[in-house]
Amino acid sequence: MIPPAHAAARDFGPVHPALAGASVLSLMEHSPEAVTAVLESASVLAHTPRRAWPQLLSGRMIALIFERPSTRTRVSFEVGISHLGGHALVLAGRDMQMGRGETIEDTALVLSRMVDAIVLRTGAHETLEELDAHATVPVINSLSYAHHPCQALADALTLRQRFGALSGLRVAYVGDGNNCCASLMVVGALTGMQVVAACPAGYEPDPEVVAWCQRMGQGTGGGARVTDDAYAAVTDAHGIYTDTWISMGDEDQADRRRRDLDPYRVDAELVAAAAPDAVVLHCLPAHHGEEITYEVLHGPRSAVWDQAENRIYAQASLLGHILA
Repeated sequence: MIPPAHAAARDFGPVHPALAGASVLSLMEHSPEAVTAVLESASVLAHTPRRAWPQLLSGRMIALIFERPSTRTRVSFEVGISHLGGHALVLAGRDMQMGRGETIEDTALVLSRMVDAIVLRTGAHETLEELDAHATVPVINSLSYAHHPCQALADALTLRQRFGALSGLRVAYVGDGNNCCASLMVVGALTGMQVVAACPAGYEPDPEVVAWCQRMGQGTGGGARVTDDAYAAVTDAHGIYTDTWISMGDEDQADRRRRDLDPYRVDAELVAAAAPDAVVLHCLPAHHGEEITYEVLHGPRSAVWDQAENRIYAQASLLGHILA
């Protein structure tokens, strides 16, 4: 559980030098030590009343660009930036010239002269890569179709809070092998977790990401693999993770996706096959009765609400390392 608000305040901790001024398009570009440093600082922030947070972002302006709808990402970034003493400038895609024909390069050059970092929630991962190629300030991926690194940091923080350490944990991801699945595998490989994704044929995570995780896991004790058997995946698992079956951009395939993914619903029977202390994770929004039942989402095994709150601490920590 997240520690109570009256827990004693502590320092943020040392800033990892490799993260200073760095962009984060995925966690694959960063070391296990850097990711661990972010999780350590995030844990400190979670233990510290927000009014007592260090003002690491004082005088800093961070642009938050949302080309895709957002609830948790926008709120958690704004809250975290504010409590670290910074200012968030929120821009919807429709508010910007980039959405009306201005090139990504020109947008990057202008924003780099006005803000200290750019956080982008978009579709194609190539948009982030192009923005980063031309920006002279750090660019942070707050969601693309390929990766969701900020969510993965919050996922890892939640498991760390529940189990004390990440190394040796087994986590099952059940359903569509999307961006959340890929980033969970990556953070697992970096922190010593074994992530098993149970997906039907045609919904598997990017095989290049899986292969990268297997290579990284040789040095950390973590790793990733894919199966089509949900019950095999959750056996002995400490965490069971799922996400919506119909992500942004998938609406025209909704009926087919529901049929294909129906056997991968996280319900009480599936949860019972996991380890006795297993927790359930979901990045939200949830669709009750599709990828997860209401009873599981709101039941005693659910760590979903801690996971959502942890977006604040994970992202604030990441910004602290990058900009402090």
